[in-house]
Amino acid sequence: MAISAILHYLDDFRVKEGKTVSLKDFDTDYDHKNITKEEGEELLKLGIQKLSELQDKLYADQRHSVLIIFQAMDAAGKDSVIKHVMTGLNPQGVNVTSFKVPSPLELSHDYLWRHYIALPSRGDIGIFNRSHYENVLVTKVHPEYILKERIPGMNSVNDINSDFWDNRYKEINRFEKTQSDNGMLILKFILHVSKKEQKKRFLARIDDPSKNWKFSSADLKERACWKEYRNAYDTMLTNTSKDHAPWFVIPADDKWFTRLAVASIIYNEMEKLNLSYPVVSAEQKADLLKAREVIVNENGGDKAEEATTK
Repeated sequence: MAISAILHYLDDFRVKEGKTVSLKDFDTDYDHKNITKEEGEELLKLGIQKLSELQDKLYADQRHSVLIIFQAMDAAGKDSVIKHVMTGLNPQGVNVTSFKVPSPLELSHDYLWRHYIALPSRGDIGIFNRSHYENVLVTKVHPEYILKERIPGMNSVNDINSDFWDNRYKEINRFEKTQSDNGMLILKFILHVSKKEQKKRFLARIDDPSKNWKFSSADLKERACWKEYRNAYDTMLTNTSKDHAPWFVIPADDKWFTRLAVASIIYNEMEKLNLSYPVVSAEQKADLLKAREVIVNENGGDKAEEATTK
């Protein structure tokens, strides 16, 4: 089965620029699959191989970089997707940054600073496991966290109004537009898991000793804010999905399908960059031929040197 078997799904997951978004309009378990889990896993292997080929050209080309962003509710499978989709790529050209609670140093700068310094260089792929969008998701649900940023004029949660959030969305859009204009491909993924599936995965983490470390009591606190997070996601998606930095809402209840969909989108979008190996000039070609002649002629010298050392 060819990769084209999955490509026609992809437009269902893209958030169109200017569209008012509600996550309830997106599936958590995609019902229109025309492939089996076994076929999907085989397609993923093929997709990873093709991604590896594109990565090699990306590094050689040195004109573009790729930033892949993952956001999701807890237990949606971000770590699993990163592990399975990126497993076949050259680790020297891939950097994964997992953003946790900001440190005192990070809080002494503007909220985008720690993300800016983690951006991939040209030729590289950067992956943000959570990202600058935490600053309009977690902080939207818990606005008291904004006060830790010590922003002038923000003295209490009552100062954090709709104008504040509108300005923050604009700042993020400008930040991403600047990167896009300078050759960065930005792909943003929401792993859209249902509350029912999250419950199932939480219980699995509690019941399996080898997974206990994955669960925290803080997860329950955030689960209790499910409705508030859904509203924050809706507003964020409505304001920040742009043609130059689109969001994709990926069904996350079936892990195998999630991985395949993400890999297919990355492959499809990277292919649009028309990456190629640098063209060697006539002068460089002549130098290569001379170098080849020198290396070939070393063979006799190597044999003579080996004979003298025996």
